[in-house]
Amino acid sequence: MGSLIETAIDLPAVHEKNIFGEFDEHIKLIERTLNVSIIARDGSVKITGSQSEAVKAKKLLEQLLLLSERGNPITSQNVSYALALLAEDKEQELSVIDRDLIINTIAGRPIKPKTVGQKNYVDSIRSKMITFGIGPAGTGKTYLAMAMAIKAFRQDEVARIILTRPAIEAGEKLGFLPGDLQSKIDPYLRPLYDALYEIMGAETFLKNSEKGLIEVAPLAYMRGRTLDNAFIILDEAQNTTPAQMKMFLTRIGFGTKVVVTGDRTQKDLPKGAASGLDVAVSVLHKIDEIGFSELTSKDVVRHPLVQKIVQAYEVYEARKPAEHAQSFRYMRSRK
Repeated sequence: MGSLIETAIDLPAVHEKNIFGEFDEHIKLIERTLNVSIIARDGSVKITGSQSEAVKAKKLLEQLLLLSERGNPITSQNVSYALALLAEDKEQELSVIDRDLIINTIAGRPIKPKTVGQKNYVDSIRSKMITFGIGPAGTGKTYLAMAMAIKAFRQDEVARIILTRPAIEAGEKLGFLPGDLQSKIDPYLRPLYDALYEIMGAETFLKNSEKGLIEVAPLAYMRGRTLDNAFIILDEAQNTTPAQMKMFLTRIGFGTKVVVTGDRTQKDLPKGAASGLDVAVSVLHKIDEIGFSELTSKDVVRHPLVQKIVQAYEVYEARKPAEHAQSFRYMRSRK
């Protein structure tokens, strides 16, 4: 490391705890990653380190201060992602992303994209008639789509919201479960209900549901319908068959916005069965009115451990074909 320098930024006390984190966890992460020393004193923060790393740390803290000044709680995910952007000289994008307020939850919490991938996904929903949001768990695919649907509904851009997903498996075999049809279906639609309650509030949802303005239903219920002037979300699309996906996409009418979400690594289809999501991506990728947003482990906004788990599985999945080939060669050599 070259000679050390010292630089500083003003940090009002009202933002210090938010930026430093509980037990200074955020600052400790920055210090470890950039190999700098950071000390808060009398309304300012002193940064000591090599020229390049101290400058990076200052830029990072300036971005976090900007987020805090806009009323954002600073999380470990914010800091980790800011560090990742900093490594690519894209730290300014953090404040640009943060300006994109979609809607507030019933509790007043703002819903915004938190990563470049999420921002591109939201922009695609705005500009395209159909958007495919594809990526691992925790990337906000369904939640952001739900927020966009509720905003469009509130602003009278659509007359109703329709949320659907394949129940249990692509064949939707619910008969062996106890209870009436609704009690069999509800557990598989629960994540959609949870997001609706959080963003819209249970009372408002129930009122609109009773009027038929918001519908949460299994994919099989879409057959034979034409859906005009609606915002439709198909969730867990990796578990559709190609026939189901075609059926769904051909239900779309005038004034309709569609978001299809799925994780191509978590299929529950029978072994060897083709996924409707995979086929749709292959068949439809050249149509201009359809957008495709590929989210990755970088866009995971749950607990940082979830990001590590997703990354570990990505490495494992990438390695599997090579391991299978090696195993096959070994078995042939034994014959």
